[in-house]
Amino acid sequence: MPGENEARDYCRTLCDDEAMARLDQFVPLLLQESAKQNLISAASVDMVWQRHIADSVQLLAHVPHGTPLWLDLGSGAGFPGLVIALARPEIPIRLVESRKKRIAWLESIRDQFGLAHCQVLGSRLEHVESFPAGVISGRAFAPLDRLIALSARFSTPTTLWLLPKGRSAAQELAQQPADVQRMFHVERSATDPDAGLLIGRGKPR
Repeated sequence: MPGENEARDYCRTLCDDEAMARLDQFVPLLLQESAKQNLISAASVDMVWQRHIADSVQLLAHVPHGTPLWLDLGSGAGFPGLVIALARPEIPIRLVESRKKRIAWLESIRDQFGLAHCQVLGSRLEHVESFPAGVISGRAFAPLDRLIALSARFSTPTTLWLLPKGRSAAQELAQQPADVQRMFHVERSATDPDAGLLIGRGKPR
């Protein structure tokens, strides 16, 4: 994906006009807040659509409509979970984040855009009560083995796992036990040909 215009055009393939309007409003708010608490790196400011918005929106290409509850791990600045909530506000989604400033940021955007189905769980994942999730996502949350260990209790035999892992995707998967390797596969990111998504289905043993 060569640039910001292409990234925004890609988002339009997965978002309706109302969703694009919300994302267009969200980006300047993100940049404004990032100047206060470093939500995104300075190097990615000029590539915010490519590096953060489209990188999050691409997960929707793997999710059928009518998806049940979505759990996003370590939502931080809002990637991918908050962007998913802006793009598809009808999806019930729970964002897990333990840092106070990030919690306040996520809650402020949720309230500003009236995202009624978006819940911010301001706690470490270890302290969140278990519930069955239809989708589990997490970007830069933890190494794969630790991510699975912490979140397996939220999964069911039909849970869809969507884990953007950057350039380490194949390497991380290769280091896992055989049952985890069978559960996941690597797909190339739509926003970076050198990055990968780990996509899986089911409940780890």
